[in-house]
Amino acid sequence: MTENKKNIIKKTILYDNHIRLGARMVNYSGFYMPLQYTSSLTEHMHVRNDAGIFDVSHMGKFILEGKHSEDIIQYLTTNDIYKIKIGQAQYTCLINDKGGIIDDLVIYKISEQKFLLIVNAANIEKNKKWINDYIKKYEYRNIELIDTSSEYSLLSIQGPLSLFYTQKLTNISLDKISFYHFKIGEFLGIKNVLISRTGYTGSKGIEVYISNENAKKIWNEILKIEKNKIIPCGIASRNSLRLEMGYRLYGQDISEKITPIEANLSWIIKFEKKFIAKEILQRQKKEGTYKMFISFLVKEEKKIPRQGHLLINENETPIGYVTSGVYSPVLKKGIGIGYLTTNQKKENSVFVLMRKKKIPVKMVKLPFIKIQS
Repeated sequence: MTENKKNIIKKTILYDNHIRLGARMVNYSGFYMPLQYTSSLTEHMHVRNDAGIFDVSHMGKFILEGKHSEDIIQYLTTNDIYKIKIGQAQYTCLINDKGGIIDDLVIYKISEQKFLLIVNAANIEKNKKWINDYIKKYEYRNIELIDTSSEYSLLSIQGPLSLFYTQKLTNISLDKISFYHFKIGEFLGIKNVLISRTGYTGSKGIEVYISNENAKKIWNEILKIEKNKIIPCGIASRNSLRLEMGYRLYGQDISEKITPIEANLSWIIKFEKKFIAKEILQRQKKEGTYKMFISFLVKEEKKIPRQGHLLINENETPIGYVTSGVYSPVLKKGIGIGYLTTNQKKENSVFVLMRKKKIPVKMVKLPFIKIQS
């Protein structure tokens, strides 16, 4: 009997390295990933104050190349890819014909006809099919979507001192790379390495894209830099770091049942261009929606909101739900994001229902914390 491939949990090239470092491994998006090495609190604060390194090689990595590659991106995503230059990256949403978010992704413009797309691991096959179906439907020629996900690794070095520590490993002036820009050059003597000023923590940092054959060398050398200055970090701290910034997580905070308007991502929708489901999103922006994204602090100490908790009003009527919640090590409070699902513009009082208790929350604007870049 052969095992169903869908049930096989994948490993990144660095799996053995994580085990040797004592990481607690969990199944995350179909991959064995390090949850934490020491504690999520320690790792979180080290990234905020110093520097940490994450293995995020589970992320999908596509190359879209050909004469009309930019036009395809322009139509299938909400942001305006025409506005970025070679060497720039852009955060955007891939949406379906109803305006629902198929995925949120970062796109890198390598050349006028070549783009690198970094997509969520759980959405690799879905994204691939959606883009390829569009290419076939309109019979685009001389264009190709190449899935390089299993051939390349992605390391994310984040924290206020991350550029200082890693500068000695590259001939690229890291401080001269602007936010959401990238350079291609040498890193630890390895040529043609893409280094970008992007990340998922809100802190200063870089992401390094390398072939699998070089991943272990780079991972090990980075951890050797001034011992304990850069520490390995897992997905638990990555989650709390991203939530302090209010970054959405696909599958929890956004999905195909939620539009960018509902998710309060209007800033990556460019209505001056033509794109799929434009009319639907225009109507939502004008008329409003029955889902309203919110971000909040829990007023009571030691109370932490979690995904799935109900949001209720003063009369204990359900008015929404929490999609992500965590303890913020910086604020030392519970923080959360979610949606109100009533058609009321604003509730005077909102509570989280925790263990049958009504816990008051305070609505706040994102990000939860301010970080000096």
